[in-house]
Amino acid sequence: MSILLINGDYAATLRFRDMARRDARSLVSHLAPRHGVKRIILLSGDRESEVLYLAEQVGIREALAGRSPEDKVQIVRRETEGGPTIFLGDGINDAPAMQAATVGIAFGNKSDITAEAVDPVILDPSLRKLDELIHLGRRMRRIALESAAGGMTLSIIGMFIAATGGLRPVTGVMAQEVINVAAVLNARRAAFPGMELESDQPFGRTLPGGVASSLIRMKRRSGRGILRFPRGGRKGAQAC
Repeated sequence: MSILLINGDYAATLRFRDMARRDARSLVSHLAPRHGVKRIILLSGDRESEVLYLAEQVGIREALAGRSPEDKVQIVRRETEGGPTIFLGDGINDAPAMQAATVGIAFGNKSDITAEAVDPVILDPSLRKLDELIHLGRRMRRIALESAAGGMTLSIIGMFIAATGGLRPVTGVMAQEVINVAAVLNARRAAFPGMELESDQPFGRTLPGGVASSLIRMKRRSGRGILRFPRGGRKGAQAC
């Protein structure tokens, strides 16, 4: 809050507030029906009045203000005990909480310390990218499971056929190579945009090739929020 004086006389009182991103409310309302998120918590070290105002603007029902980095870590650890969590932050003070969550996501590349504490870094300052990241992660996991399970199933079937004398050794080796190539080619699908990203609204859209390098920077382990997913999958997920 600022007081404006003109020639020493009181003229006006100016009150400033942090403004929510334009797509924040749409993302919050999108997380539950599309990703099974049931609970979202806004964690902040700012004043309670400002945090509650932002939470109301974006549709978050639970907001915790005046929290220190240590408080955030304790909250994230408590929520993680009930299921996998995602913590989204953009500051150095968020780094410990990001490490405490199942998955820590840095929003913007503002600090090397923050970037080192997380797995992905969203380079584009748009909440749309968070939704795309969740879609990409889910799609890549599904494709990986398809490739692994499909390759193992075909290999086991081939071994049974070979055990009954239905396959000669040379033929069996060739069949195994075909299975391996098929599994690898199926895994390559992860490099191309999927239909779910094209049809999903309001955030989904077709992503260009090489999206992983333009959307996020993946890191190997060496306004803030937590998304908590219960054990056993995303259905009925709880987000914090």
